[in-house]
Amino acid sequence: MRIAVDAMGGDLGPRVVVQGVLEAARHSRASYLLVGDPSVLEPELRRADGARVQVVPASQVIEMGESPTVAYRQKPDASIVVAARLVKQEQADALVSIGNTGAAMAVSLLTLGRIPGIDRPAIATPLPSLKGTVVLLDAGATPDCDPNNLFEFAIMGAVYAQHVLGVARPRVGLLSNGEESSKGNDLVKRTHALFRQMNGETDFAFVGNVEGGDIYQGCVDVAVCDGFVGNVFLKTSEGVAEMILSLMKQELDRALFLKPFLLPLRPSLRRLKRRIDYAERGGAPLLGVNGVCIIGHGRSNAYAVKNACHAAERALQNNVVDTIRTRIHEALTPPPPV
Repeated sequence: MRIAVDAMGGDLGPRVVVQGVLEAARHSRASYLLVGDPSVLEPELRRADGARVQVVPASQVIEMGESPTVAYRQKPDASIVVAARLVKQEQADALVSIGNTGAAMAVSLLTLGRIPGIDRPAIATPLPSLKGTVVLLDAGATPDCDPNNLFEFAIMGAVYAQHVLGVARPRVGLLSNGEESSKGNDLVKRTHALFRQMNGETDFAFVGNVEGGDIYQGCVDVAVCDGFVGNVFLKTSEGVAEMILSLMKQELDRALFLKPFLLPLRPSLRRLKRRIDYAERGGAPLLGVNGVCIIGHGRSNAYAVKNACHAAERALQNNVVDTIRTRIHEALTPPPPV
């Protein structure tokens, strides 16, 4: 496996991306192509074992404030553009981007194209729940959707849950403001009717509408919504998780007399932090594009970068793109006449 990594994105700079890629390379058989400014990247590689990691030059960077589509045309040598081109030209098998989500989505679409039959892509974000992992999509790629888009999201999310997370028959829920079929806006109601109509003809089990709390209870394996709702839900969830961790630390720091008694709890507290920390999942796949693309959080540290690279490896090992292509083709092919 050859994985191209946009090394110039991310809030913490290229050095952190390099550290994460090197750590990923030490724990896998994949080789990595670090795309970016050689004068910045090569000194970092010389400080560590750079086996199976090489630099691919790129002289430009798409900045956060730029229009991704305009920058794509004006900056053909931008690191994310070069990385996507490597996948298009089959010099790499997957793309990992840390940082500019808009640029990663636009460049992936414009360079790799969509899987035939997919109208809109979706960011599939793995979230923790009391029963394992729930895939939320769309988490921000397509803010405005129609029912067919959400049905495609369900197919793609189910493929990811089945082949990467190991769920035999994923339970799919439609994120709404109530469990009743009468709840939701016009999009949710029309989508609910479409899902009910298609139920029994899919590789997933549609369980109806779900509320936000149901996701973290593990009532579904895949939660489907438009990109606007999904992105708000995701960022709110991240904020709540960070607040809980901060409040726990504040309270433990205040209870100084309890610290000797808390020592046995440290392993449990570390496990709790890992279960709700986005860095554990590393990145989210952009499903629907004609290639593996993993988008990492802009604040990713080296550990998160490493896990984003491993997410790309898992998507390749489990043939996620080919399986989505097959499932979409099956969904669009009318049944033979009786």
